Amino acid sequence: MTGDIPDKGAILQRDKETYAIAPQTPRGIVSPDILRKVADVAEKYGADAIKLTSAQRMAIVGLNENDLDAAWSDLGMKPAAAIGLCVRSIKICPGTTFCKRGQQDAVGLGLKLDEKYHGMVLPSKFKMAVSGCMNSCSEPAVKDIGIMGTPKGYTVMAGGNAGIRPRLGDVIADELSEDDVYDLVDRIISVYKTHAKKHRLGRLIDDIGLDQFKEEIGL
Repeated sequence: MTGDIPDKGAILQRDKETYAIAPQTPRGIVSPDILRKVADVAEKYGADAIKLTSAQRMAIVGLNENDLDAAWSDLGMKPAAAIGLCVRSIKICPGTTFCKRGQQDAVGLGLKLDEKYHGMVLPSKFKMAVSGCMNSCSEPAVKDIGIMGTPKGYTVMAGGNAGIRPRLGDVIADELSEDDVYDLVDRIISVYKTHAKKHRLGRLIDDIGLDQFKEEIGL
């Protein structure tokens, strides 16, 4: 075994012998039958654990390579974009769908973004988050694009990163409607695809300057 197997959504584990797979669970919201299915597959193929990840996914950890295809077939689910240079699963708080503190619809907006961008190939890995209020439970300030609900609409931040080079996202627009958010996210990703080489969005903003970045995205 030499490493991850991207075409099977399989991540090599520390033991260098087994793999983890993570089915796509948009918004981190699942039904009881999905939970049962994941548990059944983990048990059937002798997984070591089911890990609830920081990206609101369920990773089935400790599968043998020979069982990967059968495990995916039994799940009947698509792999999450957990590896590779692409848009990862979008992290979403309960928003006005469930939370008494929610001020905007994080769940609905986040799902639409996930449907459009999840897995899109980009110059580097790319993370997004949507929170329904300023408590920011989905941590939008440390995502490449972070969207935060407020009483007056949505605030959009860009360039956040909680990785090796930590960076807080810059607030680039506020008091936006949902349609405004969709349009702005599209413009940000378009500029990133055009100008970035291999670094995260925050590095691009630092390289060209925030004012120039805003000009590039039409603000």
